[in-house]
Amino acid sequence: MNHLKSLIREVPDFPKPGILFYDITTLLKDAQGLKSVIDGLSEGYRGMDIDTVVGIEARGFIFAPAVAYALGAGFVPVRKPGKLPAAAERVEYALEYGIDVLEVHRDAVEIGKRVLVVDDVLATGGTAAAVAQLIRKLGGELVGFEFVIELDFLKGRERLPGLDVRSLVHY
Repeated sequence: MNHLKSLIREVPDFPKPGILFYDITTLLKDAQGLKSVIDGLSEGYRGMDIDTVVGIEARGFIFAPAVAYALGAGFVPVRKPGKLPAAAERVEYALEYGIDVLEVHRDAVEIGKRVLVVDDVLATGGTAAAVAQLIRKLGGELVGFEFVIELDFLKGRERLPGLDVRSLVHY
């Protein structure tokens, strides 16, 4: 999947000085690149009886529904606070610079259902670990995580011990 790197734009000093941002919009507009991503995110889980694909707000929403479709599964969004209309479970988690919160509908994942989580980037792993906590709280069986990009130097997968973590592109 290293050919995907050529489709990802690197933007220095965004969103603040010293940060190198990996912009996937250039990948998304390339039809073959987008197809490669969806196929790549799906292929390792074909035939594994995935019931639900969870997408993390916001860029996980781009990929997760297509992966769910490819796997014959349902799609569930994990959102920022106040975005879901029905009763929700929530988890607070630490960021480098504060606290964040994620929510999912309480009835989004049934007990024992097999769940795959999809997002665009694995960085420090805090968001992914929080989503794992939410899925387990609802009683779902967390099968694994799929990411388009992994920033290896931030060691995010260390926050997901014992879980199947896969990424298409590594930096």
